[in-house]
Amino acid sequence: MSAAVFLDRDGVLIEEKNYLHLPADVVVFPEAGDALKRLQDAGFALFIVTNQSGVGRGYFTLADVDQVHECLAREFARHGVRFTHIYVAPEAPDQPSRGRKPSPQFLFDAQAGYGIDLAQSHMVGDKAVDLQCGWNAGVKTCWLVRTGYGAATEKDLPADHPPLVVVDNLKELADQILAAYPYAAH
Repeated sequence: MSAAVFLDRDGVLIEEKNYLHLPADVVVFPEAGDALKRLQDAGFALFIVTNQSGVGRGYFTLADVDQVHECLAREFARHGVRFTHIYVAPEAPDQPSRGRKPSPQFLFDAQAGYGIDLAQSHMVGDKAVDLQCGWNAGVKTCWLVRTGYGAATEKDLPADHPPLVVVDNLKELADQILAAYPYAAH
């Protein structure tokens, strides 16, 4: 089994835009490509796990989401980064959903489909539902990045929340994960 880094999309990999659905509006955080390349080179499988309620609300289509993800894949490929799988929950919050975070279902799907060891894996997000997803799946570490909604989420977390690590961005995340894995190629 291998370890993985599960990443929320909006506010973590790319700038948060209200109901992003146009590839032209994708803005990748400057440090993201190099940070993910370092993690990938160290042996981590990379997954995106994203709620896209704009589909369920009728604001845009799954085809629009796919086009955004094709753009995202091209941008990260420039850094040599490849995502193993992109999981999308298109339902609105009030609709039944198999995988909408905080559900850990997509992480369980990755475990079953790609041989991922969740106990050695990481969940990265900027919202409480991202962290809850990771906690619910039993990942090794949940990471809150202060990009996107992360700074506001950090202030709003209850004092009795499960363990997590807070970092400013994906570069700091990669630095800390790789420091904990001395055998990893830096």
